[in-house]
Amino acid sequence: MSSEAKTLTKGIQKVSLFEKIKPHAELIAAGLSGVLIIAGWLFDKYGQGVDSIIAYLLAFVIGGFAKAKEGIEATYENKELNVEMLMIFAAIGSAIIGFWTEGAILIFIFALSGALETYTMNKSHKEISSLMELQPEEALLLVNGLEKRVPVSELQVGDHILIKPGERVPSDGMIIKGHTNIDEAAITGESMPVSKSSDEEVFAGTVNLTGAITVQVTKASSDTLFQKIIQLVQSAQSEKSPSQLFIERFEGTYVKIVLLVVLAMFFLPHFLLGWSWHESFYRAMILLVVASPCALVASIMPATLSAISNGARHGILVKGGVHLENLSRLGAIAFDKTGTLTKGKPEVTDVIVMEGLDRESLIWKAASIENQSNHPLAQAIVKYAKQTFKKDLLHPDFLEDVPGWGIKAKIKGEQWKIGKAAFVSQDVDNFADGKARELALQGNTLVFIEINGELSAMIALKDVVREETKLAIDHLKKQRIKTVMLTGDSEKTARAIAAESHVDEFFAECLPETKVDHLKELKTKYQTVAMVGDGINDAPALAIANVGIAMGEGTDVALETADIVLMKNDLPRISEAVRLSQRMNRIIKQNVIFSISVIMLLICSNFFQFIDLPFGVIGHEGSTILVILNSLRLLKS
Repeated sequence: MSSEAKTLTKGIQKVSLFEKIKPHAELIAAGLSGVLIIAGWLFDKYGQGVDSIIAYLLAFVIGGFAKAKEGIEATYENKELNVEMLMIFAAIGSAIIGFWTEGAILIFIFALSGALETYTMNKSHKEISSLMELQPEEALLLVNGLEKRVPVSELQVGDHILIKPGERVPSDGMIIKGHTNIDEAAITGESMPVSKSSDEEVFAGTVNLTGAITVQVTKASSDTLFQKIIQLVQSAQSEKSPSQLFIERFEGTYVKIVLLVVLAMFFLPHFLLGWSWHESFYRAMILLVVASPCALVASIMPATLSAISNGARHGILVKGGVHLENLSRLGAIAFDKTGTLTKGKPEVTDVIVMEGLDRESLIWKAASIENQSNHPLAQAIVKYAKQTFKKDLLHPDFLEDVPGWGIKAKIKGEQWKIGKAAFVSQDVDNFADGKARELALQGNTLVFIEINGELSAMIALKDVVREETKLAIDHLKKQRIKTVMLTGDSEKTARAIAAESHVDEFFAECLPETKVDHLKELKTKYQTVAMVGDGINDAPALAIANVGIAMGEGTDVALETADIVLMKNDLPRISEAVRLSQRMNRIIKQNVIFSISVIMLLICSNFFQFIDLPFGVIGHEGSTILVILNSLRLLKS
């Protein structure tokens, strides 16, 4: 190997080592500081005074550098003193009066609590890092039948890319050739692979398992669902909750008050209580340590970040602490029907065929006719037939689409009509002993089939309620949250779906603006209200709700407007998010009460001369560490 190559290899190894050490730098610095404190104490014990001071000075510099730098920069930028500056003053003051060990211990524990806070931050950023690792950097572009490997960022909408078995999908797109199984766990959390073929969507970051597929790119690399997930997590980590903002505003004023009280304590006890100058200065230094609101400042942000991180790991993406806080105060939650409580696509629920006719043959021919239509009801009938009979469909001899009514066709010499009740020639109310009325009351849409002028069959279709909907609604009811359904459907259909999904109340025939009006009424009645939706028409209601919750498979507008996104379209996750919010607020309350109590106890003990500097340091900084450790409990499921 040449000398240049060796130098380059060493450089790469050094960079790699530095990158590995960097996240743990504060913890390593705190550890070195602790070792130096022990060395200083041993030097002091065996009469090596100068060596002990050098060891303590090194402990000050190594342990306190990160926090001192952070404090000085923040003071310069905000033109306001902060907790870090208080700690610097306290450590320097301790050294001035000869308490080198106590000052060094103060720096050590402060550095340790800072390292724990950084660990919390790194833990919350881990979701982004792991997501980014799933994003491929290159794609196999097809140009005039030739393969060309290009950076993903250079892909354009409309490009054709080849994805081989075992490769990650580099961009959102539509399969135009091939059949495969896709592992979509990175996007939906679903562990079972999904079978995909022509005209079906694939998402960036998912894994192509079995077959080679050609995909047409439908979104730029910056607009993929995958990138939106990353952006949502990033925005959540940067947005602060109202509690955190209050603490930060309170911190600046509190620090000024503490410094004024400490300054007064240098003189007043000497003149009013007869303390010696040394005692006054010593007690002032202890006050500087114990009155610093470190634990109070660390009460909220680590807890919020831990909760957001926990949610992201379970497919609940929260865009900021404020929304997570609001969840615990929910009085009511409104749901859009289509695509939220229901699957969003009609499914065949019942087929009634006139006696004497072959059921299989009739459905098969009906599906052959409906296969020529793009109407959602027609496609649902085709899907039902294909799943039931597993055989190829016929081609009608003649076909006429009658917009808004149905379809006429001729197949195997028979004249067919398929469509609404008014489209067929007979009275449908008496068909199958009045079964039509019963099915309509259950929220079904009815399609009638007439063969050679005779009413022969009836197919009932319904946008069926998701299997998990009832479970989700029941969980929310147990949490004493009012559940409301908002839908554009008719009163009859809405009533049937509301009963099936277990919601407390429903509003039918809602336009986007009437959904907003209902949300305003609910906010007046219940104060804090959430809205769950997935479509463009839900965006205004999502925006006006205290907490907007979007389904992960919803439209881009819904995803961008919402405050929380359920990546797995899993409604029971809402109840989990509420419980997570309640846990977070409970832990924040514990932290705040505990930290204020410790500060008050230490201040009183200092004034009555019950506590010395070492115990003041341990009590104050120990409470900060306990508060952060308590917050880290939120990382657990």
